[in-house]
Amino acid sequence: MIELLQNMARYNHWMNDKLFAKVKELPADAIAEDRDAYFGSILGTLNHILIADLFWLHRFATNPDCREALAHPLTEFPTPASLREILFDDFSELTDNRRALDGLILDFSETWTDKLLAEPIRYRNFAGEKQQRALGELLQHFFNHQTHHRGQATTLLFQAGIDPGPTDLLVMMMEEN
Repeated sequence: MIELLQNMARYNHWMNDKLFAKVKELPADAIAEDRDAYFGSILGTLNHILIADLFWLHRFATNPDCREALAHPLTEFPTPASLREILFDDFSELTDNRRALDGLILDFSETWTDKLLAEPIRYRNFAGEKQQRALGELLQHFFNHQTHHRGQATTLLFQAGIDPGPTDLLVMMMEEN
């Protein structure tokens, strides 16, 4: 499972770089334009992905074996209040923070062991209910959530007249070989 999850961390970084480069082709008002999407705009959708990543990484950091890799680096990022917040209304600032967070995720992925992935992460969901799942299971959700919302962002980008190009994991794998 380690190799699969590390592959997903690389894909996250690769795909975000591609997506953000394409979004940058749009003017700022088009990036922020409300497009009747779940998170409103391309900017809102990309902020949501970053915010959800921050919430999950803070939860992971509660595990003593994850704390060293995450706790201090997470202090470099703002603490969001909600999943719908716009942390960064400036696209270049969002891009810089996305790149930094993706670097942190890649670094964190280098610390994973089978033992660590099996360890429970205890947290409260947004309804305040106590939850517990193995880190490996939560990382699967973490990466799947990113992919889901990047799919929404690529649709919005396409509707704005920008072809995001291939987004398949397999394309990244072929580029790596």
